[in-house]
Formats: sequence, C-alpha cells, structure tokens
Amino acid sequence: MVRSIKKKVRDRSNVLQPATATDPAPIIVATLEYERWLHKRIDVVEPDLQLKHEKMAGSLFVFLRGTFYRWVPLWLEVCPDLAKAPRVLAVGDLHVENFGTWRDNEGRLVWGVNDVDEAAQMPYAVDLIRLVTSAILAKRENGLAIDDSAAATAVLEGYAESLEAGGNPFILEERHPGLREMAMGAEREPTRFWSKLIKLPRVTPPKRTQQLLQRSLPDKAEEIAFSHRIAGVGSLGRPRYVATAHCNGGLVAREAKAWLPSAWGWAKGRPKERAYSVRLLKRAVQQPDPYYAVEDGWVVRRLGPHCGRIELAQFPKQRDQQLILKAMGRETANLHLGTSDKRTEVLRDLTSRKPDWLLKAAQAMSEATEQDWKSFRLSPLVG
Repeated sequence: MVRSIKKKVRDRSNVLQPATATDPAPIIVATLEYERWLHKRIDVVEPDLQLKHEKMAGSLFVFLRGTFYRWVPLWLEVCPDLAKAPRVLAVGDLHVENFGTWRDNEGRLVWGVNDVDEAAQMPYAVDLIRLVTSAILAKRENGLAIDDSAAATAVLEGYAESLEAGGNPFILEERHPGLREMAMGAEREPTRFWSKLIKLPRVTPPKRTQQLLQRSLPDKAEEIAFSHRIAGVGSLGRPRYVATAHCNGGLVAREAKAWLPSAWGWAKGRPKERAYSVRLLKRAVQQPDPYYAVEDGWVVRRLGPHCGRIELAQFPKQRDQQLILKAMGRETANLHLGTSDKRTEVLRDLTSRKPDWLLKAAQAMSEATEQDWKSFRLSPLVG
C-alpha cells in the first residue's frame, strides 16, 4: 500500500519539498500507519474516516485537530528544547474547540476541557503550545481575531496564575458571565438540540454496547432508540452510538464512542493500554462530569443541550477573546494540577524561560503544521 502511495505522490512531487520528492511526505506515512493500527483495534466506520480526510483537507485548523498522531513527532522535531520540560498528566489534543460544558451532581453548569481521549504523561508545554497554535490557525481562518502575541500572553498568564493559586473549577452559576453566555447560546437551545439528535439515522449497535448505554440511562427511561452520530474530527472513523429515550416527560441521551490508547504513546512506538483520561479527570482540579466513564472499550458520557463542546461559531459575537483564552490557560493548569507533585517544578521551569518562548514555539508549530497540511491536501488520501 505504501508503495502505491509513493507512486501517486511522485506524480504530484511539485507539492513536496525537494528532499521528499521520491517518497511520501511524513504526514502521509504517519496517517497511513496510524489508520492501519486503527483498523487493527476497532471496527472502523469507513465513510466517517473519509469524511475526516475531507474535513482535514478543507481547513488548516481542522487539520490540526485531526492529526495529533502526527503532532507528536513534529513537536519533538520543531521544539526539541522543550522535550525535557517537567512531565504531567496532560490533555495532548488541546485546542480552542476542546472546551465545553456539562452538569455536575448538583445540576450546576461547569465549563472546561471536555475531551481527554489523548491524555497521557507528557511535558506540560505540549498542551500550552498546541492551545496557542490552534488560536493562531483559527485566526488565519477568521475564527478568532486576537493577535498571536496577545493569545500567547493570555494563555500563559492564565496558566501561571492558576498554578500559583492551586487552581479553581469553572462553575458558571454565579460567576464567569462571558463563559456562561457562550454556554447558553442559541445553537445550544434545547429544542434545536433535541430536534437534531432524534433525527440521527437509526442503527443497531453491538449487543454489549446497547447494554452499556442502557445501564447509563435513568431507570425509568422508555422508548430507547439507538443512532449513529458523526461528531468531532480526531475521532472520526471510530464507532459512535447514541441512545435517546423518554424519561419522566422529557428526552435523555447517552453516547458511547470507541476507546483507543493515546496517540502520544502510539507515535513513540509504545501505546499504553490504559485510560489516562480517567486518571486525569479524577485527579484534576475540575468539577467532574458524573456520567463520564471508560468501560469495556467505550467512552460513555451524557449528551444534552448544555453538555458538549463549544465551537468557535458559538462564541458570542461581542466577546473578549483575551479573557476567554486566559480562562483556557487557567483550565489547562487545573488539569495539570492533577499531577500535584510537579506543581513547583513546572512553576520553576516557567520562570526560567524567556517571556516569548510560548509565542515562538506556537508560531513555529503553526508553520510546520501548515507545511504538513499542504502535502496532505494534494495527497491520494483526499478525494
């Protein structure tokens, strides 16, 4: 298969750097190898995987979101001086659309990182650089309007302040009006949300997955229906099922998404067969989602109008982007504080670095990611 890709890429060698004109670009090789591993682990949903390729080719920001498996070696190549930074349980696949809301046991609305599929032990700098890189790429596509330097400063200030203070969860009931406005936006209005969810195509999941979803629903759930849901970018291609049901006069829903080890370990040739996400969320300074679980090879969570990711399009039109990015930096620290014995070491490392270290690293990663994207767009994997 790689040999045939080499031939096809040679036919388009004008889009490659001279040193790689006779071989597939690293992003193509990485994608082929990662997806070959994917097929060995799960029952891949092929149309969703092809959709992922198309989405990645159409947007540089989306490409970043879908290629954490490639980010790992690219980051080690572009930012070698940061590879020895203190290691913590980190998110890995962090970006400006990897934040959302959920309800805690008290029914309170909580904001924070809501996708930790790629969590693993890694240098703390990975999350910060990837977050700022995503802001830079989102700005290029008019998703954000904040200056690169201002974005890096906001994230770093929020991160350092939260580390020093010991962190604090984001409960949106009485505080954080800007975040609350995003969470309660028109796109998340309950009638619109449920209307979309109940129209999803009906499917019959594997029996064990049905049972898993049914156990997660309330005891009085009735008229349970199973659907296939297409969501996210990095996880496109994984089986993803939704159970919707009627319960006490209203609708409820749960989602099960196939679990995989973090691509951080895969990229290093040592995929770890453990759900770091569960450990991270248990230890983090974050008010937990009571319905999040990893069980029998599935990530299970509640779906609801205000339980899910917040996209850039759902940000308020009149918004303080610097304040939002600072909050993202603070929330990143909330998660890293789950590795509490590294707090002092991380703070010491931060103070030892030049003020513009994060900006320079994110800009370098933005440029390297764009080069990968250009090669990917014209590869045989697209279309």
